[in-house]
Parts: sequence; structure tokens; C-alpha cells
Amino acid sequence: MTLADILNFLLFPPQTLGLMVFKYTLLFFTFFFAFLFIWLSIKSTFFKRLFIWDLIEVLTFRAYKLGGYSQRWRKIISRLEKKSEAEAKLAILEADSLLDEVLKKSGYPGETLTERLEKLTPATLPNLEEVKKARQVRDNIVFDPTYKLEIGKAKEILKVYERALTYLEAL
Repeated sequence: MTLADILNFLLFPPQTLGLMVFKYTLLFFTFFFAFLFIWLSIKSTFFKRLFIWDLIEVLTFRAYKLGGYSQRWRKIISRLEKKSEAEAKLAILEADSLLDEVLKKSGYPGETLTERLEKLTPATLPNLEEVKKARQVRDNIVFDPTYKLEIGKAKEILKVYERALTYLEAL
């Protein structure tokens, strides 16, 4: 037996019916699981989160899901230009709702904005106390229909919300 015969035997073994069936069965399962892996990868968000979202975060310097709030914020600010108390109140309510949405999408725990704010620290949100005071004005607007709000005070409160959203990198 020569070296060529040994290599020929190892590289091209004799084909028997049992070996052929086993070989094609394994080939079938290989293609089946490869197709299943590709299909599940496309359908799930795992690889999107793993690669695409990280790439977007690196290129834009902000969290993936927190983009697109600038336009809503401009709409909120434009309500103050109407110089109406009702519009100013609505702007504060919308700013509060926007902050709640940003905190929720950022993954902060809690059912309501009040609960989320209680779990935050000044290290996470440096103007946390100002936001809590702004929430008191928001509560007055919601629960007291006779509450009077001056446009200047509304501008100050919206500045507080704007700083909070800026710290959270939503604006």
C-alpha cells in the first residue's frame, strides 16, 4: 500500500448505501438549520440591536431610540408664541408627557413619571429638584381648573424641561 492509496482512501472513501443516506441526511439538516438561522436572524431584533443600533448610536452620539424629539419640542415651544394661558398650560402638559416618554424609552423603571423621577438621582438628572417643582405646577394645572399661569412662569418651567431633556440626550 502506497501513500497515494492511503490518501485516496481517506479523501474518497468507498460509497455504501448506508453511508450515502447518512451523508445526505446530514446535508439536509445542515441546509435546514442554516436557512432557519438566517430566517430567524432576519425576523428577530437581536442582530439589529447588536450591530445596527450600536452603529447608529456611535455615529450620532446619542441613544438609538431617543432621536426625533427635537421637532416635537419645537412644536411645544411654538405654543408659547400665541401668548395664551391655555396654550402655555398645554405646552407644559406636553413637555411633561415628552419627558415621561423619554424616561420610559430609556428604560427607567416605574409606572408613572412620578415613580420614575423618585428612582432617579441627581447624578443621572442634575436638575431633578427643578423638574419636581415643575411637576407641582403641572399638577396644579391638571387638578385645579382655576389655576392661573403667567407666560413668564411657563417659559421658566419649559426651560427646566428643556434642560432635563438635554441632560437625557433627547434634544
